Amino acid sequence: MSKESTRRKKKIQADRDSSKKLREMFARKKVCKFCVKKIKELDYKDTAFLKTFMAESGRILPRKNTGNCPKHQRLTTKAVKRARNAGLLPFMVR
Repeated sequence: MSKESTRRKKKIQADRDSSKKLREMFARKKVCKFCVKKIKELDYKDTAFLKTFMAESGRILPRKNTGNCPKHQRLTTKAVKRARNAGLLPFMVR
């Protein structure tokens, strides 16, 4: 191989790496599941759905992680707290 062809290959590899970093930097914006599916009400008895908004430790995940809009995050928080008080969901898992 000539020196020029090896230089081209290295440049192509560098371009790929830089574009990969750009993709990692700009993550896709998360959308609210409730707004997309047009869900009006959230039932606290639906524990399977509520668990998607909770961490394994029992914490309620923030909007930044779930992608909920503020209105639906408040509804989710209320439903999780009601389910905890009813004994359907745990408060904390150690």
